Amino acid sequence: MAIIDVTVIPIGTTSPSVSDYVADIQNILKRYEAEGKIRFQLTPMNTLIEGELAVLLEVVQAIHEAPFNKGIQRVATNLRIDDRRDKKRTMEDKVKAVESKLSWLCRREPAWLPFLK
Repeated sequence: MAIIDVTVIPIGTTSPSVSDYVADIQNILKRYEAEGKIRFQLTPMNTLIEGELAVLLEVVQAIHEAPFNKGIQRVATNLRIDDRRDKKRTMEDKVKAVESKLSWLCRREPAWLPFLK
């Protein structure tokens, strides 16, 4: 299982706001999630997507195309892939692994953790 961090940047929009484009992308991701192919989480700066690498690359292509489908002529997509093959790890597992090593961390649920659920 792999986790990707992706940011799709429509270039040449008529407004500084890109929330309409982000919403379109989230709707595409929701369809993949409903099919049981991925899990995803929107963050303030990017989207995290978890699944099998081949499926994730298909998903990236689909969301990269979304702004073009709304008339944008140029799109920049930034992508980072974490593909660990020695053991299956989820987004939550990665966070918990770090938290378990932090003696100063309060044992209550961090404010940002619900977005991973």
